[in-house]
Amino acid sequence: MIIYGLKNCDIVRKARKALPNAAMHDVRDVPLSREKLTGFLAVFPETLVNKRSTAWRKLSEEERAGDPIALLQAHPALMKRPLIDAGETLYLGWTASNETALTAAEAGR
Repeated sequence: MIIYGLKNCDIVRKARKALPNAAMHDVRDVPLSREKLTGFLAVFPETLVNKRSTAWRKLSEEERAGDPIALLQAHPALMKRPLIDAGETLYLGWTASNETALTAAEAGR
């Protein structure tokens, strides 16, 4: 299991605490490849770019209209967090349902 996000993000910290065996991939320290982002966008086309974030509000209209992959590579904080790769399934966000599913999967290892 891999948690993608920012290591200083409070929500990511909650996920890491609940999933202690998961690997952490800080997208600021090690940017995601175009291929990886393309795959994530295929699963979460409308929600991977967090349009409610402060980082999004700071962008110009021209930047917002650009390629989402280029935006996420240039501004990693735009990614909705955490994105968790549990092998067969990807989860986006630390919702109650995601938490329940992932902690059950973690306990069943």
